[in-house]
Amino acid sequence: MSETNANEATGKLVVGTFLTLDGVMQAPGGPEEDRDGGFEQGGWSVNYWNEQMGEIIDGQFAEADALLLGRKTYEIFAAHWPNVDAEDDPVATKLNSMPKYVASRTLDVVEWNNSTLLSGDVAEAVEDLKTERGDVIMVQGSHDLIQTLLAHDLVDEFWLWIFPLVLGDGKRLFEAGTIPAALELTKAETSSTGVQMLRYERSGEIDLGSFALDDVTE
Repeated sequence: MSETNANEATGKLVVGTFLTLDGVMQAPGGPEEDRDGGFEQGGWSVNYWNEQMGEIIDGQFAEADALLLGRKTYEIFAAHWPNVDAEDDPVATKLNSMPKYVASRTLDVVEWNNSTLLSGDVAEAVEDLKTERGDVIMVQGSHDLIQTLLAHDLVDEFWLWIFPLVLGDGKRLFEAGTIPAALELTKAETSSTGVQMLRYERSGEIDLGSFALDDVTE
């Protein structure tokens, strides 16, 4: 993390993302979720889900204190989750009630319950938010927002679900501009459908080495 983040920020920013094996995160939940770039593989995660994965995702959302979203993901969530019967759905209950922060240059208002529109520079606003809240802020979806967070070294943990398929194209989690960082695997589970659910924490700087043979002098 940057010196400023390490010394001042007490909150934890977590990126929770569904990925293909080749790193694509675009439109896991349905064909119409995100067709940017002519993407036609939307909904690639749906048929891998089982009861175990549902229980784990419930637990992950239970750990989060606030949600941070980009505009597109906010609009998708705000159109869906308020219409879900929360009585038997702990994720819906949590999402509809928890504090939500939206990074957008085009929205003027955010009407989903307990939502706040971030103003000004996004990176500065998120850094201030981490310091002010001091708890766990989770990012879901929000590809473009994540790129900004990665470029400003603001992500503390990755909760990645790797689905056993490749797509070849689509928006990827780690695009150009990501700051190099070492990570430590802190938790790993695998579903019966082959989905790996992994958690990584930041682990300082990358420790470079070499397998080249030392020069031998006679």
